[in-house]
This record gives sequence, structure tokens and C-alpha cells, in this order.
Amino acid sequence: MTIDLYVYLIVCPLVFLSGFVDAIAGGGGLISLPAYFISGLPAHFALGTNKLSAMMGTMLTTFRYYKLGYINLKRALSGIICAIVGSSLGAQLALLVPDREFKIALLFVLPLTALYLVRKRNFGEAKGPQASELKISIVCAAVALIIGIYDGIYGPGTGTFLLLGFCAFANLNVKEANGLTKAINLTTNISAFTVFILNDCIILSLGLVAGIFSILGNYCGAKYFEKRGAIGTRKFLIAVISIFMVKLIYDLFIKA
Repeated sequence: MTIDLYVYLIVCPLVFLSGFVDAIAGGGGLISLPAYFISGLPAHFALGTNKLSAMMGTMLTTFRYYKLGYINLKRALSGIICAIVGSSLGAQLALLVPDREFKIALLFVLPLTALYLVRKRNFGEAKGPQASELKISIVCAAVALIIGIYDGIYGPGTGTFLLLGFCAFANLNVKEANGLTKAINLTTNISAFTVFILNDCIILSLGLVAGIFSILGNYCGAKYFEKRGAIGTRKFLIAVISIFMVKLIYDLFIKA
């Protein structure tokens, strides 16, 4: 497939922005995937090529957060397994849950999530006595399973919901939560990428160039996250949720 220059000019800057936001708060796909659609790519090529560029950026951030000590390998392993199991269950449930009804439910969930973030000024700053490692691992696994089910049913914003869940329910600080989120995201990205490339649904030239921009965006976002931590993350989470709300409203009431 021949790719015109204008496609690169549309996709690459938005993929950079996506990588920057994703490294901080997750939800980068809410920016990058529409970029591929806007450029005029067929849906299956847009999905596959987006996975390639996202995977490249997430690899960098995951490695960086691991080197900085943000990723607990035991929690990551249990979280990855539960996320994969949950995603498989969710894919089966997607056949039973009407897409429109699920989106309408999210219209109520997202404002409540944003309200939680607005009111919780100390979000991402672990408070109180730390639970045992076993209890933390169990809670993290449960969060990964539940959000994995969501990922299988619908998907957008999965990284954001993982980050929120790990902070809210496992009482992890935002750096530990984001590190764990990235480890899980990388695994699911690799799995999806494998499916797409085996079915020849990836435009390698575009995906690799966009992947470089994703790496640059993730690098800048990771540097920002290292410096700002929870203070910088909360406003990006609210921004991602706002973008998600706009997308849902468009899908439900305009596109339909």
C-alpha cells in the first residue's frame, strides 16, 4: 500500500502527543487511533499500524520505569496473567452486552471518575499503613482482571483505568501504579500486534516512522512524569477522561 506524505503529516504529530500523554496517564490510544482513521486508512490497517507504533513507545517507557524501580516484577506477572484472562472473558461477554448500552453506562462512570480525581487532591500519594505484599498483589491482580474484562468488551482508556484502580484500591503511589500499568500494557500490545501482523494488517513503513514519534513522545512524557509524579498526573488523567467523554458522545449521538 502506497502511503502519501500527508498521511505521515497527520499521524506522526498526533502519535507523538499520544505517546506523551500515555507515558503519564495512559489513554494514548484515544489520540493516536483517531489520527490513523482521520488519515483515511482502512479500519483494520489503522488498528494494526496503531498497535505497532504504540508498542514501540510503550517498550521505551516500560524499560525506563523498570530501570527507575517503578515495576515490581511479582505484581507485574500476576497482573499480566489476570489481565490476559480478563480480556479473554471480556471478549466473550462482548457478544452478550450490546455495545450501545455499554457506552451509555460509561457516560455515567466517566463523570464520577473525573469528580473523584477533582476532589482527591492527594491522588497517587499512598496514605496510611502499607498492606502486606501478598494483599497488595491480590488486589492488583483483581484490578487487572476487572479492567482486563473491560478491555475485552470495549477497550479505550484501559491504561488510564488500570492506573486509577491501582492507586485507589491497592494504595500504590502513582509511580508504582504507572510502572505496573505499563508492564501490563506492553504485554497486551505485543499480543495484539502479533495477531495483526500474522493477518497482514500492518503498514510497516508508516508504523515504524510513527513508532519513532511514539518513542519520542513517550520519552518526553516519562521525563515529565519523573519530575512531576502525582502532581502532574492528575490533570492529565482528567484530560484523558474528558477526551473519552467527547468520543463517547460522538459515537452515541453524532456518528450514529
